[in-house]
Amino acid sequence: MCLQLCDLIKLAGIDLGGFKIHLATGSQSPPLIAYFDGKFKEWQEYQTRRNFQCETVVSLIQLHADKWLFVGVWKINGVSRRMTPQKSWFEYATTEVEGLEHLAGRVVVQFARSFRASYLHGSRYAERLVVAQILEDKMSMADFPGYSSVLLSFDQLRHIVDRNLEAWRAALKSVAGIYLVSDASCGKLYVGSAYGTDGISPGPDISLVPGGSAGPLKKTNAEVPGKSLRPTSRSRLPCQCFPFVPRLS
Repeated sequence: MCLQLCDLIKLAGIDLGGFKIHLATGSQSPPLIAYFDGKFKEWQEYQTRRNFQCETVVSLIQLHADKWLFVGVWKINGVSRRMTPQKSWFEYATTEVEGLEHLAGRVVVQFARSFRASYLHGSRYAERLVVAQILEDKMSMADFPGYSSVLLSFDQLRHIVDRNLEAWRAALKSVAGIYLVSDASCGKLYVGSAYGTDGISPGPDISLVPGGSAGPLKKTNAEVPGKSLRPTSRSRLPCQCFPFVPRLS
């Protein structure tokens, strides 16, 4: 018998009432990074439509494929429409429901989504939210998953660098090797080699810029000891790692 997420929530004494399930995804503004930064509440409250016509919202952030991280239940207090000359949106007022601190950020849910909808009626899909794993501690970018599991978006890498996460810094600094840089905006790939004292870890001479072109890469980076890049064919290396563009200062 499978354990369902809503069963865990009910065991905590929480009545969801009429609720929706929010499947939080996105590459332009990744919800997982917002969660790690402590800004998921604000991230979720910004909506382009009236998506939360319900009492509460069960929030899940996509980790990969059919795995989702449960990050809490939110009570809907109201909504206001906002407008500027360029756009309009809906700003929700929400409160995180107390009593689930021991589950939020720890429960990994399995849910196979075969459609694009991200706002689901709870009464229809609750039974399909199966608990796949309960982590010992809340998920954090501070945890290094192992070299074979490093597959980072630009925002994830920037989070690691901006916060100088010691576990990642130490792990990437301790190894030399070959890595792949992918510009997600155009699909161009670059093979890089790191053999200096900083290993693969981005050093002070390299800055991270989103959506960059190949322009900066045309310059020689001989000034940066231990770092070199060369373009490669997309067909030869179809995998994707470290989607950022190094730029020489």
